[in-house]
Parts: sequence; structure tokens; C-alpha cells
Amino acid sequence: MALLATVATGVAGLLASTMATVRRAREQTFTVVLAMQKMEQLRALDWGFDAPGDDFRTDLSAVPWSSAGAGLSVSPAGTLDANTPGYVDYLDGHGAWVGTGASVPSSAVFIRRWRIDRSPGAIADTLLLQVLVTTRRREALVAPGAQRRKYAEDAFVQTLKARKAS
Repeated sequence: MALLATVATGVAGLLASTMATVRRAREQTFTVVLAMQKMEQLRALDWGFDAPGDDFRTDLSAVPWSSAGAGLSVSPAGTLDANTPGYVDYLDGHGAWVGTGASVPSSAVFIRRWRIDRSPGAIADTLLLQVLVTTRRREALVAPGAQRRKYAEDAFVQTLKARKAS
């Protein structure tokens, strides 16, 4: 009986560790999917040399999208570090939109922030698009006013968007 109890205790510990690892892996995979989803939304906005012109009005932080936002306008500083209205949205555990704004809704599980900037260096007419997705649980670990660091479960993607001619 003592041997059986010892083995059962070891197996239970291994099972708990495995479950935690699977949860973290699922969370990390989901954050990447949510980051890529926002990146595709940003990439779909007009940014070209020809008509109809550049999109500086679409609000991607709301569902459905509206024309009361900043579109591909350059973001204020710190939009990846803090919840900046117009550059953040909140999602539930299934990835459904639950709100936007400076404060996190109680039903939010994921926080998705993005930044739009002119490309660094000599590349003219190019934007740098960055998206960060984290969890509400991870965000609670960041001290107010402290510089945010990227956690393993966070997803950070970036790309360049160049103007296109029709």
C-alpha cells in the first residue's frame, strides 16, 4: 500500500505539472493567433499612392469597425505598454471582442495592443506595424509606471507596410 501511495503521489504531481504546461502552451498559441488577426486587420487598411487615399479614420479597436478612429495614423508613444484608447481591445477566453478603452472589462482574458509608426531608417513611405497580445493575468504582474517586459506567453509580431500603387 505504501508503494502504491508513493507512486500515486508522483503521478499526481506529474499530471498537475503537465496540465499547467498544456494550459500555458494553449495560451501562447492563442495569443499568437490573436496577434496575427489584428496584424491582418491593420495590413488590410488602405495605404497607397493612388485614390481612394490613406486610411486615417478606421477604428479597429471597436466591433464593428467605425470611421471614428485613427486608422494608420502614427500612434502616440507607449501604446504597447499601456491601454491607450484607439490602440487596444480586449477579448474573452474564446477570442471574442469584449471592449476597448483605458480600463480592462471584467470579462476580458486577453489584452491586444498595437502601434503604428513610420519605418525607422531610410525607407520612405513605409509603416512599422507592431501588435502585442498578453493576458490579463500577466498584465497584473506589471507594476504601475514600470517598463513592461515581454513574458513567454505574450505574442509580439511586427511587419512593414509599404505604399502601393494601383
